[in-house]
Amino acid sequence: MDAIILDAYGPPENLRPAALPDPEPGPGQARVAVRAAGVHFIETLLRRGVAVGPHPAPALPAVLGGEVAGVVDAVGEGVDPALAGARVVTGDLESGGYASLAVVDAASLIPLPAHVPYGAAVAMVTTGTTTLGLLELAPVTRQDTVLVMAAAGGIGTLLVRHARLAGATVVGAAGGPAKGERVRELGATLAVDYRTPGWQETVREAAGAVTVVFDGVGGRRGEEAFGLLAEGGRHVVYGQAAGEWFRPAEEEAAARGVTSHDGIGYLVSRPGGLGDLTGRALAEAAGGRLEPAVQEFPLREAAAAHRALEERRTMGKVVLTP
Repeated sequence: MDAIILDAYGPPENLRPAALPDPEPGPGQARVAVRAAGVHFIETLLRRGVAVGPHPAPALPAVLGGEVAGVVDAVGEGVDPALAGARVVTGDLESGGYASLAVVDAASLIPLPAHVPYGAAVAMVTTGTTTLGLLELAPVTRQDTVLVMAAAGGIGTLLVRHARLAGATVVGAAGGPAKGERVRELGATLAVDYRTPGWQETVREAAGAVTVVFDGVGGRRGEEAFGLLAEGGRHVVYGQAAGEWFRPAEEEAAARGVTSHDGIGYLVSRPGGLGDLTGRALAEAAGGRLEPAVQEFPLREAAAAHRALEERRTMGKVVLTP
């Protein structure tokens, strides 16, 4: 099979194409002919040998990738043979997604309707699940003015679309003119470039008081976004595109009546797990209510995909296509 192998921790160029033996499914497993494999920002950290939360640095050599969509082409002992040929998606791989074939726990496979593209399915199985979890922490209504940081990213685009469907006033903040244009296309009421000095004043003048902030950037920009929140506002942190988290001091948040949430921490410890959110996310995609933005790279260009993600040149969910 074709795969992308990591032999040594380091820069994106350490991800190299390789031909590996086809894996065989064991008991309770199925083999998926991969049509789309998701790429996460945390995988750029794992590639460098950095442990991320519950994810340790991978043992080398490694094939990264935790989510795939494709067609079942073989099943192991104890798995219904009728599963062969089914279109499926899963976000439950420990590793091995950056390949043309992936062996997975058959119980983790979710049937995929024929009209849902593989790339969209990969985007929704984890990115869509995350988005719905964040919205549990800060439900959005038509009375809200919502600021989405990293609004051109995979989660950001879904947050913008959901908030618009809810009737809220939506400010999408992203880095650079091209991303700003993309945010406008998504339906944001206002698109701003958070790299432009004084961008916060533009938001204040055009949108007024912000009631909800979804922060996927962190660092100084995250702090600036927090400063835009009105008294009693809601603040949800879900990313650190700037390279560091921003979390407000408890005293400052309390003084302003702001509720601040660690979105990723919530998802990790959410009672009952995430299965129901994943089902809802895929249903939203199947019903056409939420259409994820996807940027595809050929599997052999996994290094370029990692580089673009680290340099914040991507828009939407990054997907590899074998």
